[in-house]
Amino acid sequence: MPFDSTGKISFDHIYTAPDPRPFFGTLQRVDYQIPQLAKPYFTKLIEEYQAERGIARPTVLDVGCSYGVNSALLRCDASIEDLYEQYTAPGVENLDRAALLERDRRLVTTHADPDGPRFFGLDAAGAALEYACSAGFIDEAIYADFERYDPDPEQQALLDQVDLVVSTGCIGYVTEKTIARIARGSRPWMAHFVLRMFSYDPVAESLAGLGYETAAIDGVYRQRRFASAEEQEQILGTLAEAGVNPDGLEADGWLYAQLYVSRPKKGAAAGLASALNAVASEDAAPDERG
Repeated sequence: MPFDSTGKISFDHIYTAPDPRPFFGTLQRVDYQIPQLAKPYFTKLIEEYQAERGIARPTVLDVGCSYGVNSALLRCDASIEDLYEQYTAPGVENLDRAALLERDRRLVTTHADPDGPRFFGLDAAGAALEYACSAGFIDEAIYADFERYDPDPEQQALLDQVDLVVSTGCIGYVTEKTIARIARGSRPWMAHFVLRMFSYDPVAESLAGLGYETAAIDGVYRQRRFASAEEQEQILGTLAEAGVNPDGLEADGWLYAQLYVSRPKKGAAAGLASALNAVASEDAAPDERG
């Protein structure tokens, strides 16, 4: 497989398929699990927002949503293992896309709370985004590249409805340009899982100009295993250049992320971080958090 500029293996090809089977089949082999570890923190984020703002159905934007993984976990109260089973079980490869979509719509219909949060997805991968919307994992799709372009009026109208912004691994590829363009409208709360080889500082500094404060959550979180020894070697080099110590973490074979929260109110980020620090992830073993 080719490598991107950071030294990571490029998985670009799994986002261009008409359905999620290549995505889950590929990532299952490297124990991709960050959406599962993120789920209780995003759930707590939503609950904190509901309690403070008195909004029963907040709108959550998943940046880099691909096939709607995070929203599927939250909306359908599913696990990452449920989704692996959904797309890689024996016989699934023989289904046509229409049959696969019908199964996913049934999952949403039978498991989603009709009065629960709304979910929007932002991605530059059109095929993945279209599937997420067609399956019902997300309510609205924003197909855009905010690294290069400002939102158009239709996109801005959707961004103006957003209360919360989440992501699991896109920061570093998506920069402060995208995050600032999202934040300028409704000033949403944010929670981003960021791979340790990337700095969140440029995002935090850009958001600070919009009145935000940022805080880090304790611990580290496994994203996935390295796909090869060569990938690990290259990432260890990237971490060394960034001054990040990989001992006991990436040096042992896993990519790790940290969680940051940002919200636009003096002193509020620390309070939100405290609430999220109290989350005990029942889905993760102690060594998965670090």
